[in-house]
Amino acid sequence: MAFLELNGVAKGYGEGAERTEVLADVDLHVEEGEFLCIVGFSGSGKTTLVSTIAGLIQPDRGEVLLNGKPIQGPGPDRGVVFQNYSLMPWMTVAGNINLAVDQVFGKEPRKARHERVARYIEMVGLSHAADRLPSELSGGMRQRVAVARALAMSPEILLLDEPLSALDALTRAKLQGEIARIWEQEQRTVVMITNDVDEAILLADRCVMMTNGPAARIGNVMEVNLPRPRTRKALLEHPDYYAYRQELLDFLEAYEGGANPDPAVLEGIKHKNQRRSPAPGCEAA
Repeated sequence: MAFLELNGVAKGYGEGAERTEVLADVDLHVEEGEFLCIVGFSGSGKTTLVSTIAGLIQPDRGEVLLNGKPIQGPGPDRGVVFQNYSLMPWMTVAGNINLAVDQVFGKEPRKARHERVARYIEMVGLSHAADRLPSELSGGMRQRVAVARALAMSPEILLLDEPLSALDALTRAKLQGEIARIWEQEQRTVVMITNDVDEAILLADRCVMMTNGPAARIGNVMEVNLPRPRTRKALLEHPDYYAYRQELLDFLEAYEGGANPDPAVLEGIKHKNQRRSPAPGCEAA
């Protein structure tokens, strides 16, 4: 039994002729501790898929199981970080994180809760800004607060919905490294939506590629068998990196402009770049 299971999940909106099927028959199994990236064009149901795992919406058909139990609504066992930071503007960094900690660990002694808040503030490198308001922080720092807040609830799974897409390139690259480091340290299960091919290869154990909507499905799943810890420099020097990258780009190109490629094309993409030779491990830069 997988840690997270989606079996035959389908979801649509509207009635009659106005109805739009967003997802159709999605089957996905995620192992505990795995880092999974979901990629696809706008309208491919990525956010609907993650929202279903979060329990924010219920599927019309199929089931979503976490540790063998049906997900029937939101819960602290799933931490969610969206593109929008959603921080309380009148609360400090510590206050925003403490708000979540109190909701989940309210029965713990105050000292234990304070230590938990401080631990995750330190983990995202914001100890120096613990008493600052969100308006006093950069976009990258605000997103770090959002990540720390989600992790402080000790969720079984962390759901990231394009959390870095609004950031400039340098800040994004830095936070990619932070997310990778935190994942290595915490060993949480992570499901992340991203439209950045290089980001997906840098972070993921597997990349799930969604077909175009309506009625989007999983078109391909690519295992990223590159050594960890990973850095951009190490990836660029690895002989298999460009084969992984080309497989993702080929898939996206096949669906560009709302196209609906023939299944034979997808099979060709799956096998085109699978001759990847073993190579020594990447060393951290």
